[in-house]
Amino acid sequence: MKRWNGWGDTSIEHPLHEQAEQFLVERIGTIQPAPSAELADVLTAVPSSRLPDHPLIDTTAETRLRHARGQSFPDWVALRSGHISTFPDGVAFPTSDQDLRDLLTFAAQHDLKLLPYGGGTSVVGHLTLAPDSPPVLTVSLARLNQLRRFDATSHLATFGAGVTGPDLEAQLRARGFTLGHFPQSFEYSTLGGWVVTRSSGQQSRGYGRIEELFAGGTLLAPAGELTLPPFPGSAAGPDLRQLVLGSEGRLGILSEATVRVSPLPEKERFFGIFFPNFEAGHTAVREIMQAKLPVSMLRLSTGIETETNLALAGHENLIGLLERLLKFRGVRDEKAMLLVGLTGTANIVDATRKAVLSLAKQNDGVHVGEQFGQQWYKGRFRTPYLRNTLWDKGVAVDTLETAVTWDKVDSTIARIETALHDALGQEGERGHVFTHLSHIYPSGCSIYTTYLFRLHADPEVNLRRWHALKAAVSTAVVNSGGTISHQHGVGHDHAPYLEAEKGALGMDTLRTLARQFDPTGQMAGTNW
Repeated sequence: MKRWNGWGDTSIEHPLHEQAEQFLVERIGTIQPAPSAELADVLTAVPSSRLPDHPLIDTTAETRLRHARGQSFPDWVALRSGHISTFPDGVAFPTSDQDLRDLLTFAAQHDLKLLPYGGGTSVVGHLTLAPDSPPVLTVSLARLNQLRRFDATSHLATFGAGVTGPDLEAQLRARGFTLGHFPQSFEYSTLGGWVVTRSSGQQSRGYGRIEELFAGGTLLAPAGELTLPPFPGSAAGPDLRQLVLGSEGRLGILSEATVRVSPLPEKERFFGIFFPNFEAGHTAVREIMQAKLPVSMLRLSTGIETETNLALAGHENLIGLLERLLKFRGVRDEKAMLLVGLTGTANIVDATRKAVLSLAKQNDGVHVGEQFGQQWYKGRFRTPYLRNTLWDKGVAVDTLETAVTWDKVDSTIARIETALHDALGQEGERGHVFTHLSHIYPSGCSIYTTYLFRLHADPEVNLRRWHALKAAVSTAVVNSGGTISHQHGVGHDHAPYLEAEKGALGMDTLRTLARQFDPTGQMAGTNW
């Protein structure tokens, strides 16, 4: 069963070994277990629904609670403390596009707000409702999850937008194909959610970001329907797919999506390379990308993240052996780890591996084989479970991401990490902050930063601290010339910083689009 107040399945745990816990205590201070509200107690606080009856709508307290929040830091504070101020008035479970049309009509007749719901994995507040909101009907797309059409000749597949990552891949793999889109939320996030938030997968370097994979689909809006045929290319004016990509539920509900799929790869390899420092590593990854080598993933950790990953990994004998090898090769305390993924035919994978290792060697990289890459691959969807463990122990965890051009990488990382440390210092707290480059492009890369700090006994203090951290680091991102979101969308958390990126005319354009698709403001998505 899925956790109601944390990440993932209740049967899966991610324990923290004693040495790892001591590592964190040394960096943020003594920690105390954090209490969590009980489900039964929270359910008593769910108010009565304001919706009229409808056969597709569930108004029970537990269903509404389980669809009330996502996975952002404020969401976790609310769920763990039980202080949840707003709930949807009901959750609809359509099973067809006609059901969606009927729900749009029903909402218009009864002056309801509509909020699309995919997998509930948003980390930027997409599901947060305003305290004074009129009645809200959340529309779960969970039952729109089937493969509707498959064209093996054109390599196109059309799914209901509510299909989750595992179900999508299972239906494709049965036919010898893959989409290759693997965000860390893969197990629970949905195809529709990927499209409307412009998602990136861990191997997007090889398979493409979702905007490259999204070929067309159908958007059901209050003003009508937008049908997007899956043309291989078109010069017929602006590409209307771009209106749906990143729309975040503001324009309507995406009912189906056609995606470009690939045959299952003949060969796939993941391996690790250690550099003497981060500078050498990011020179190497830039050269690899600008050489246009067909890698599927490059993920480079700073020295602090490398140290943290090794400390949290356990496997003392393996790590000890690695440390001795690296010291012998001149790679010591400031070492930076690069994980490389290669996907394709055997010939392409083997040739690319040789070229990557050659460029790495020119930058003093030390190849350590496939064990670290395979360990990462095996556990790549388990990492979010560590957040449950840390929160129980009294440690808050949050992440942020941006993307910048190569000339801004070092200064942006410095500004982000300094902003986090300074904001926590003003609270009299220490934070543990670490970063990696998660998606690499010829012209730049994304920057993904994780920060940990001690939870306070008072949830309101935790929320206030997070707002201070979010404001400080978002300002640092904007001042560095970075995008406010590389892969998670805007939501409510990033909305105040969107105009800095889009400009006044750009924001007016987005608002005009919203009025065109949703004249009465029926959709409760991201507020532009």
